[in-house]
Amino acid sequence: MLIPFLIPFVIAMFLAINMGGSGTGPAFSAAYGANVLKKSLIPGLFGLAVFLGAIIGGKETAKTVGKCLLAPEMMTYTVVSIILFSVAMSLLLANIFGIPQSTSQSTVLAIVAPAIYFNSLNTHKLFYEILPTWLIMPIVSFLITFFIGKYIYKPIRKRGYTMSKKINDSYILKGLIVAMSLYVAFSIGTNNVANAVGPIASLSFNILDINEAYYVHILILATLIIAPCFGIGSSLFGHKIVKNTGKEIVLFGKIEAVIIAFVSASLLLTASLIKGIPTSLVQLNVAAIIGIGVAKLGFKNIFKKTEVNKFFIMWVTAPILAFGLSFLLIYLADICDILDL
Repeated sequence: MLIPFLIPFVIAMFLAINMGGSGTGPAFSAAYGANVLKKSLIPGLFGLAVFLGAIIGGKETAKTVGKCLLAPEMMTYTVVSIILFSVAMSLLLANIFGIPQSTSQSTVLAIVAPAIYFNSLNTHKLFYEILPTWLIMPIVSFLITFFIGKYIYKPIRKRGYTMSKKINDSYILKGLIVAMSLYVAFSIGTNNVANAVGPIASLSFNILDINEAYYVHILILATLIIAPCFGIGSSLFGHKIVKNTGKEIVLFGKIEAVIIAFVSASLLLTASLIKGIPTSLVQLNVAAIIGIGVAKLGFKNIFKKTEVNKFFIMWVTAPILAFGLSFLLIYLADICDILDL
């Protein structure tokens, strides 16, 4: 029993390492690009903030991923291993190219694949809660930063306040950038850790035949194992992704970076705490960048002068890869009669 139980845990840790690499970009690109933090400090701070976010606010999202799309009793060794492996492979591809990717969308589609195969998909949760959140949240992120940029930031900038060397070099602003980076990482913890923890918790609950009242305890124990792997992933993959996304700081100043981080992290935290919806921080972050960029430069220039346009192809490719690989492996496992259902 121990060996098959360890396999999905090891895959979950590998997935968490990949998620840690992907999440470092939107969390610490501002601090890195503005030369506020040393590169060597980022993985440790990122890992600690993610861990705290997962422990304090990650319960609802983990329940959604582990119980609300595919019937929890179908979370066997084989099914969970296939789901987590499929997501990990899609994210590994994105990390190799140094592009931050939506771990939540890849995870949801990797779970949807066996749910469709077994005809047990919770369509209400997917079509009436998760998909609308994916569509609406980036639009909200764009609109908030657009209006802030156009009606608050731009008038202030015209008066020269944001260009002031005294303001830009102040320790208050630098401290605010670090605080926002930690806030983003905390929000990642409340949402993205669940992508690995949710299936693992449901598997543990089924195999160990634990009373429903102790499900939360299983979630916490799984989080204690999985969350620290985000820091490992940050140290392995984070530098390349932070370097790519940190280029935006050349175009966006420190104050704009704080606005972008605050808006995207707040929306992610809202999705985690209110509905427990796994949501893409990367897309919220890029929507915020585009919003304030359009207010500052106009629609055409924002795609010419930033790196965001090259992210879209990977955003489509990785979730489709996760779904396709998950569906194929479930089919093969069913043929080989190793699903344990």
